[in-house]
Amino acid sequence: MLTNVPLINIARQTTVIRAELDEAIARVLDSGQFILGREVTQLEEQIADYCGAKFAIACASGSDALLLPLLALKVQPGDSVITVPFTFFASAGSISRAGARPVFVDIDHATFNMDPAALAAHLDSLPKSALQRVKAIMPVHLFGHCADMPEINEVAGRYGIPVIEDAAQAIGAECGGVKAGTLGYCGCFSFFPTKNLGALGDGGVITTNDPDLAAQLRLLRVHGSGTTYYHRMVGVNSRLDTLQAAALLVKLKYLHEWTETRRVHAAAYRARLAGRFPGILSLPVERPGYRHIYNQFTIRITCRDEARSLLSQRGVGSAVYYPLPLHLQECFADLGYRRGDFPISEAAASEVLSLPVEQTLTNEELITAINGVESVVQSIASRPAPQEPGGGVPVGSVR
Repeated sequence: MLTNVPLINIARQTTVIRAELDEAIARVLDSGQFILGREVTQLEEQIADYCGAKFAIACASGSDALLLPLLALKVQPGDSVITVPFTFFASAGSISRAGARPVFVDIDHATFNMDPAALAAHLDSLPKSALQRVKAIMPVHLFGHCADMPEINEVAGRYGIPVIEDAAQAIGAECGGVKAGTLGYCGCFSFFPTKNLGALGDGGVITTNDPDLAAQLRLLRVHGSGTTYYHRMVGVNSRLDTLQAAALLVKLKYLHEWTETRRVHAAAYRARLAGRFPGILSLPVERPGYRHIYNQFTIRITCRDEARSLLSQRGVGSAVYYPLPLHLQECFADLGYRRGDFPISEAAASEVLSLPVEQTLTNEELITAINGVESVVQSIASRPAPQEPGGGVPVGSVR
């Protein structure tokens, strides 16, 4: 009988620490301080310490964590912010919400993250008037592996453009021994329940070493007010609930342990599958000097949709993050992009599949998942290769 292996089991994650969560929530209920209470301040201090940042500013969601720094930079209509098309919607959505134009550059094939060469080529091609309207660069540390921040920072530095890290999926990830969130002007994290550090609802935080930015962010999250009813700027309502902070404080104690377990699970996939099915299966990379925290364990596989269906028949959950790149989304049609503009992102969208990797997986579930992937790939590999007009491009190759 097959074991059903869910991609994510939030209820099981909560059950493990339920008693501690109940105590933390009870303390907040007794205090009556439900918005920006003591626990929010404690969480900010501990997140800053964990990330190696001087400041952490909690807010209502990961999307707001991306928006608030853009407001602090005073982006406005006519400005642009550069990001990637292969990411969650909020990366570009926050740019539009701030009034600026999302501008896309393609990703690196191996890591799914912003390609520094594509970034440099885009900036080098711009006339001076357009360069002056580029207010920020927003690389995404997708799936838990940091973007190539040394190269991105070098390119950005040539033009004096601040770099905002979209680290929503990357708390604890490292590049050169430095944690995500301190590799740029600021880092933006999400506490959505499925994240490695997930709240019991929405939540977010911004980390920075810049005291002026930190002060602005604290004002912006409360309608630009430092003193009740007196407003220094126009902000938004983006305050983290104290109940969420209390739950996150409990979970933060376990984050390192949970991340290491995810890394062990990722290593088990590699031990069985690495290098065995060239041209059909590619496993996620972890580049030298980086620490991947596996918010998702995302493979590339030919016949992706069929493979997902076959995995489901074997009792193994999976998900596609993300099936349509942002430059092809209906709501961004006015940006003028077309299919073929970002071929590496488009290839990723048709090939990626995320597999169970979370910390609560049992050994039996992990083995079932790995066996399922192996069986599915063997089934695909055993079939005659399809003949495509002009020659096909195998998975894992640069397009």
